[in-house]
Amino acid sequence: MKRYCQTLSLVDNEELIQKYCEVHKNVWPEIIEGQREVGILDMQIYRKGRNLFMIMDTVDDFDFEKDMARLATLPRQAEWEAYVAQFQGCSVDARSDEKWQLMERIF
Repeated sequence: MKRYCQTLSLVDNEELIQKYCEVHKNVWPEIIEGQREVGILDMQIYRKGRNLFMIMDTVDDFDFEKDMARLATLPRQAEWEAYVAQFQGCSVDARSDEKWQLMERIF
């Protein structure tokens, strides 16, 4: 298993932050199905204020660039990214890897 950790800051608006949290209680089924299809075994997002921390566990042969690019082409993925962009303070055209920043493991 491989693990990737990423960070993102939400817009500085408590109402939008709460809505973002609510949206993630009911992620569209196609999004979860797409994640599984490309080899993402589990994804968790944690929040502290407006800062998010994502843990993504994948299959051993997961290639981050290749498989995330493939994920972006799957059903409803672009629509999901555009929808959540309003909470993330970025362009609706931004890809996931343009919003979420990979973190370096130091320990």
